[in-house]
Amino acid sequence: MDNAAVRRVLLAAAAVVLAVGIWYFARAQNAGDGNLRDEPTVVVVHRDGRREELPIERYVAGVVAGEMGRLPARGQAEEADWPVEAYAAQAILARSFTMRYLEETGGNEIPAEHEQAQAYNPGGITQAIERGVEMTRGEVMVYGDEVVRAWFHSYSGGRTATAREGLGLDEEPPYIKSVEVPDNEFAPEDVTAWEFSMSLEELRAALAEAGVNVGAIENVRIAERGPSRRVTAFEVTGTNGRATVSGNDFRLAVGAERLKSTLIEDWELSGGRVTARGTGFGHGVGLSQWDAYKMAREGRSPEEIVQFFFDGIEIRRLWR
Repeated sequence: MDNAAVRRVLLAAAAVVLAVGIWYFARAQNAGDGNLRDEPTVVVVHRDGRREELPIERYVAGVVAGEMGRLPARGQAEEADWPVEAYAAQAILARSFTMRYLEETGGNEIPAEHEQAQAYNPGGITQAIERGVEMTRGEVMVYGDEVVRAWFHSYSGGRTATAREGLGLDEEPPYIKSVEVPDNEFAPEDVTAWEFSMSLEELRAALAEAGVNVGAIENVRIAERGPSRRVTAFEVTGTNGRATVSGNDFRLAVGAERLKSTLIEDWELSGGRVTARGTGFGHGVGLSQWDAYKMAREGRSPEEIVQFFFDGIEIRRLWR
């Protein structure tokens, strides 16, 4: 057999081995029988530099406690556990975010703060949170064969946002969609109907710190809205010129706890102040936590809750 023939035989054999390997990997993933991998560990890097290695499911429980926790629903005076199914839905998102983060960074470390990754509060773990995490053990959201970016927010205000609206992304991920959500009798009034007020001098300083400096502000108007009616652009006019600021950047500049959402219903400039009234809390993309609360109270499963907010995803179990 000449050298060319030998090379053809070797290439054919390699192709067979690769095809079998891909088939086996896909079969293991789709089977969801826990054979793909054992539960991984993760190293949580705390603000003080301390590193804590623990099983990923324990980390996910701390994230659910940090990102959802125990908040009073409308009409309740004290904090209380949420329905287990709501915690379980949040656990699917937290687990998905973690796996995507570790894959992109190529390591097993993840920061403990929400500014860089996810809020982590192991001291807030309750029995209900533990049950929710165990209910969905190993489950992540995938689109095709890729773990998705699992965005979520506090309250939708009745309609979730596209990624362009809520996050200012240039490209819309195929699994993100804007969905209408029924009225929510459980969401607290401070997220269903809020007011915002800021002096023009405060606004000037906040925007300048964010790199937008038009001098003393003379006017601020809503320049553009997106499909969900969220503000996607503000036009700011000052003594030194004019600038257009995206809705997301504007909200972060003035404070996401003050301007709770860009789902603004009324906007007014008068007496040296800007005032606004609106609804919703957060960027509006992906799962709405208070709407997940309502859906869980109505008997929806964690998987049903998650799939309501995302388009074309599959829930896949990577380990048991």
